[in-house]
Amino acid sequence: MPEPPRPENGTTRSTSATIAPGILRYLTQITREYGVDLRPELTQVGLTESLLRSAALRVSYRQGSAVIRRAVELTGDENLGLRVGAAQHLTAIGLPGFAMLASDTLQVAIETGVRYQNVSGAMTVWSAGREGPDYVVRADLPDPVLDPHVAVFLVEEAFSSVVTLGRLAAGAGLAPKDVHFAFPAPHDVQPFRDLFRCPLHFGASRNRLVVPQAWINRPMPGRDPVTYASILELLEAQMASRRRQQDLLEVLEISVAQSLPEVPSFSEQARRHASSERTLRRRLAGCGTSYEAIVEGVRRERVEQLLHRPHLTLREVARRAGFSDERALRRAVHRWHGMAPLQLRQAFLSDTGGNSTP
Repeated sequence: MPEPPRPENGTTRSTSATIAPGILRYLTQITREYGVDLRPELTQVGLTESLLRSAALRVSYRQGSAVIRRAVELTGDENLGLRVGAAQHLTAIGLPGFAMLASDTLQVAIETGVRYQNVSGAMTVWSAGREGPDYVVRADLPDPVLDPHVAVFLVEEAFSSVVTLGRLAAGAGLAPKDVHFAFPAPHDVQPFRDLFRCPLHFGASRNRLVVPQAWINRPMPGRDPVTYASILELLEAQMASRRRQQDLLEVLEISVAQSLPEVPSFSEQARRHASSERTLRRRLAGCGTSYEAIVEGVRRERVEQLLHRPHLTLREVARRAGFSDERALRRAVHRWHGMAPLQLRQAFLSDTGGNSTP
């Protein structure tokens, strides 16, 4: 039967600036159990619950990280990622989930999930392959300087979901051979023991989950070669469309970033793409975004970079990021982070131990 294409080293890796909002949907569901309403946090990053239900919507890592950061703060649950991952179902990740169900073996199911991770909405970068005698699933962070609380959440959610979905697809008895986490051991390790049911290693060099050899070649209960091949055709079409969309977004982001402190007008961007404004706006809507949102995201990233430099005044930060004055900068930072620019700078410097970017 057909298998997802793999590079020569036997692993598959991919990343994207925008993702499907599946994690955020489950996150809002779980936080309600704590009495926490994430709607204000979603609004701050330009999202709503109704938008999250849209199949076409894509959210940025910035948006996802901002909501996750606040959810961890508001719930106070250091194991929130475990709970969000364990609440998921294969059907929630769309076509990749159905392809995994129809796969021939667990290994093919894993590699299918890795291959189409951007379609399913993964916020970590998945890879899988042989390491000596073991078959290992790896989860890397898309940005090594992510907020530490967000980073822990993402890894917890990633491995919790892969084990939960593996049990739903292959059998409830599935348990990893062992799991390695790159973050320190939490105060309470018991939830990890209860979920993974295997030896755990914290403070490891990399996030790794070792799949038992007895399971890796086990036939999947729902295997169906015809259905699997049909779903792969649909997924390849989606991937091609996503690549075209991503190319457009990346070109626009680079254009805005290189032009700061000036921002090219939308009509200028349309001319650069030999497109009408109406067509370009429709293409961006198909990507689940707008030119205004792209500009906002680039400015936010630039402000965060500049605030890591303590020698820069707020006036200079505002000027370099394309804001009219310090007041406009303060409003924007409060909208993004719920705090003043100087407070955010102090938080950045605290996270880096006082080391600043030159």
